[in-house]
Amino acid sequence: MGLIQKLQVPHDRTLSYSESFLQNEDLLPVPEEKRTWGYWNFIAFWIADSFNINTWMIVSSMVQLGLSWWQAWICVWIGYGVVSPFIVANARPGAVFHVTFPVVARTSFGVWGSLWCVFNRGAMACIWYGVQASIGGSCVLVMLRAMWPSVNNIPNSMPASSGTNTRDFMCFFLFWLISLPAIWFPIHKIRHLFTLKAIVVPIAGITFFIWCLVKAHGVGPIIHQPATFHGSALGWGMVSSIMSCISNMATLVTNAPDFASRARHPSAAGLPQLISVPLGFSIVSFFGVIVSSSSQAIYGEAIWSPIDLLGKFLDGEPSHATRFGVWFIAASFIIAQLGTNISANSISAGCDLTALFPRFINIRRGGYIAAIVGLCMLPWNLLKSSNSFTSYLSAYSVFLSSIAGVMITDYYVIHKGHYNVKGLYRASTDGWYWYTYGINFRAYAAYIAGILINVVGFAGATGRTVPLAATRIYEMSFFTGFGVSALVYWSLNLLFPVRGASECARFEEVDVSATTVVGGRGVEDGARDSEELDKKSMVSEAVRSVRSNI
Repeated sequence: MGLIQKLQVPHDRTLSYSESFLQNEDLLPVPEEKRTWGYWNFIAFWIADSFNINTWMIVSSMVQLGLSWWQAWICVWIGYGVVSPFIVANARPGAVFHVTFPVVARTSFGVWGSLWCVFNRGAMACIWYGVQASIGGSCVLVMLRAMWPSVNNIPNSMPASSGTNTRDFMCFFLFWLISLPAIWFPIHKIRHLFTLKAIVVPIAGITFFIWCLVKAHGVGPIIHQPATFHGSALGWGMVSSIMSCISNMATLVTNAPDFASRARHPSAAGLPQLISVPLGFSIVSFFGVIVSSSSQAIYGEAIWSPIDLLGKFLDGEPSHATRFGVWFIAASFIIAQLGTNISANSISAGCDLTALFPRFINIRRGGYIAAIVGLCMLPWNLLKSSNSFTSYLSAYSVFLSSIAGVMITDYYVIHKGHYNVKGLYRASTDGWYWYTYGINFRAYAAYIAGILINVVGFAGATGRTVPLAATRIYEMSFFTGFGVSALVYWSLNLLFPVRGASECARFEEVDVSATTVVGGRGVEDGARDSEELDKKSMVSEAVRSVRSNI
């Protein structure tokens, strides 16, 4: 018993047994002193997140599909431009009420029903942590080769059954190891890592871009390469490419409240994200396609991976200047992969695992669990069968888009911005979010409907013969999943209104559970008197009251 108590995170000993599974310090609304993310922090975050190897290579699949480079680039602009409003929309409740994704999910799926959504997102974050760490290991290899060329010739002492060799595993483990200190920092302080990445990595990207143009004496032949198909085939090729960009962001749409909960003001998580998402990802993908085109002029073949291209620069007898340049760019890509892994996977897994086991796990411990899972899952074996692995991962956006459809519809249409924050942490049968034994079956019916419409198309993506219409529906899986789940959820709430819906006559972002706010007036009275009170300060005061009273 003593050991179990030592493993528990600090929590209120007066909580009931059920409430102890609903809250700890990292699940409660973020206190004011930890709301440190301003406008520039969100801009730096997305600049940092966009500079990674996957974004650098995203145009490659589109060009190989048959699009010209400029058609592919238009798809990137459209894809990320379309997905950014979804990110902002789902981040809004986190920014206003300062709660993370697992808590926001309780408003629509129920205090217990939300756990399935949280488990799904947390499990995928752990898998992706390992995959991104494996890619980061390849960056470490290039950086070490630039310093000590003999690293490339380390003898292998690992069996073939391991799926890797001594050299590659050493580089993977080094990247995994240097990632551990970054997990230690809380979310409100990790913003400094993204600021560093937003400065260093773009400088390296621009340097790499110019270096390749000079080395190739131009932009290379891919820029002049026309599309290989036309008509409806071209149209659907562009639709598929746009949707690949959107699906790539489905995880960040879902867990957008995690970072938004640390916003100083709700507006900080609005316009900065709306602009920086399409701008950052489009610029990085532009660098990627030009550099790859230049590589064809240099080596006679297009090398889409920047790490493979940097490795080519080290072949033969490179000069000291070349080795230093490769070292700097490879080190910057290590920072890029580290930042991406922390933002998209470590923190997400930490928040999700905290909600699953709040008595024993906080965000920091959850991040380290994700790192351990990422190491034990041997991610290099997944990447070897990249085609099937990529198909299953892209299909996962269907599950996440259905969750996001329910969450966004609940906030803007059903509850119209009204939160009962205290009810999010209590398993009382008269609470807003108790629904039916803690599960909102309306949300689950909508969630399943959003998945079912894409099931046949997913079977086609795995190699089975399916009707063309099913394939087209699946190609737009984010929108079909989101749209169907949103429509079904709205319809079911019309037929079977939820508790508290009658109190949400118009859209107002207020906490109806707060008893006192500014000037001693109730939240509902203050909300009706919007000309005299700032509703955002009311919400802040109400959330502060919730922390002190829960």
